[in-house]
Amino acid sequence: MGMIDRAMSLLFGAGNDALRDTIEVFRENAEGRATRDADHRRAVLEQFSAEFDREASGGFDRFMDGVNRVPRPAMALGTLGLFVAAMIDPVWFSARMAGLASVPEPLWWLLGAIVSFYFGARHQVKGQQFRRSLLRAAAARTPAPEGNAALDDWRAARAG
Repeated sequence: MGMIDRAMSLLFGAGNDALRDTIEVFRENAEGRATRDADHRRAVLEQFSAEFDREASGGFDRFMDGVNRVPRPAMALGTLGLFVAAMIDPVWFSARMAGLASVPEPLWWLLGAIVSFYFGARHQVKGQQFRRSLLRAAAARTPAPEGNAALDDWRAARAG
């Protein structure tokens, strides 16, 4: 075997690729990086979907979800009820409104803060649930790379 053949087999063959191995010391393997990123995204999405699984929530969680659905309809129906009460018995309605007029202004600010925080928190929770549903849908559509030993080990550990 000649000197050139030995140099070529050292660089490009003989079971290992010294040139590729040397380059990967300085520059990351793009294919390996993409596989690791896909594995990481899939694991994160599966964790999110398992953590916030609606079917796995307990009775208390479902009860609190029901309680949290009461204030908006109650406020809307209560406001309509005020209009009906004003039309049915204006004197009774005026007496109640005079009572409301005597409530000090700091209590109105407190009520406004409570209502604002309730609806702000509810808006945030609904937004997070929407994003989680998008993440679950994305996780269901993301294909797993095949032939990845780390992913196969992770699947085997998760299944068993």
